[in-house]
Amino acid sequence: MVTQYDEKGKFFTKLVTKQPVTAEIQLADYRIRGKIHVRPDERLKNELDQQEPFLAITDATIYDKQNQVQFSTRFMAVNRQHILWIVPQEDEQV
Repeated sequence: MVTQYDEKGKFFTKLVTKQPVTAEIQLADYRIRGKIHVRPDERLKNELDQQEPFLAITDATIYDKQNQVQFSTRFMAVNRQHILWIVPQEDEQV
């Protein structure tokens, strides 16, 4: 892998580093709890504003309207147009 530096000494690589943010994602008929990966020093909203039609979610558990687990998977992609709301886990209050 080639590492490049700019005039200020900042380095660039082809590898994109992201941090997982656990969140609940509500769709019309299902709720998903999983991890959305966000670039360091950016907000979850920045990841949601990306132009790709699908949002990658890892370690996902999918629940139906009765809060019953339908299935779990290590990776899934959700069409952003079907997302009603997202709550990061650290923002949840009991």
